[in-house]
Amino acid sequence: MTALKLVVTGGCGFIGSHLVEILLEAGHRVTVVDNLATGKLGNLSSVSDNPDLKTEQVDVNDGSSLRKIFSGVDTVFHLAALASIVPSIDNPVEYYRTNVDGTVSVLEAVRSAGVRRVVFAASSSCYGVPDSYPTDENAPIRPEYPYALTKWLAEQTALHWGQVYGIEVISLRLFNVYGPRARTKGAYGAVLGVFLAQKLADQPLTIVGDGEQTRDFTYVTDVARAFMVAGEAPRAACRQVYNVGSGGSYSVNRLAGLIGGETVHIPRRPGEPDCTFADIARIQSSLGWSSTVDFEEGVARVMSDIESFRDAPVWTPETIADHTKTWFERLGAKSG
Repeated sequence: MTALKLVVTGGCGFIGSHLVEILLEAGHRVTVVDNLATGKLGNLSSVSDNPDLKTEQVDVNDGSSLRKIFSGVDTVFHLAALASIVPSIDNPVEYYRTNVDGTVSVLEAVRSAGVRRVVFAASSSCYGVPDSYPTDENAPIRPEYPYALTKWLAEQTALHWGQVYGIEVISLRLFNVYGPRARTKGAYGAVLGVFLAQKLADQPLTIVGDGEQTRDFTYVTDVARAFMVAGEAPRAACRQVYNVGSGGSYSVNRLAGLIGGETVHIPRRPGEPDCTFADIARIQSSLGWSSTVDFEEGVARVMSDIESFRDAPVWTPETIADHTKTWFERLGAKSG
């Protein structure tokens, strides 16, 4: 196998750091681009002494720096973005500038440097509340909040740049990624991290609604492997979107049962689907990818690393209600 020169934007983040590890293990030379606003250099500690790894503290809107970094690069894996639903409702412009304008900046640097391929980290949130499950890539696009909208706009921009400028673009729509190194600071976010911090603090697990809603929890190393497979895919597989999911959908009550402890129910939130469940037939047939870590095994792996959530914020029904107030005001008014 020929070693390639690769770039991972957001490579100090949750998914990006796992991707960097497997790319280095495969023998490639990897440059990480990260502004360290949310990513941590510590996420790369296991590979920090690898001579094939370089890190550049650069923002994705710094096109001039990106063009230099991208010189001679074969593939850019573009994962840098602002995540989380709640802050996107409060700060939509910030999300647009990072997720949409930042993607344009990356694509223009790619075009200028002559990079062959871009693999983009998209979001299944673009489907909103789908009509059917499992949900395939042709489902209607119905973003419910600015995060979902900005990720979809960025995806479509990447695909358009591919069409017009001959860049090999693949977009991966990710479903409910979980695993070690998930974000533990900042805004109210993914349910597993919330539960783990609550368990460590001996607080009840806050279950939204009746807890029978299901999510396509997909383990992070499977997701990282999907990116690597996309980077190696034949040209004919490009200019396409692919769902990345586990092949199943699991209730929040089931997750709470695996973690264990008391529970408390909080109001259901407007704009959230009862189910997320990826139809992964396209990525299985076209790229030969499928998940390998089942739900129980994945949760057990995260539980074995539960101490990493020790400093995470401990959310209570009261603090969650305060933090999601704008969500209820905006999306509740829309749905009513």
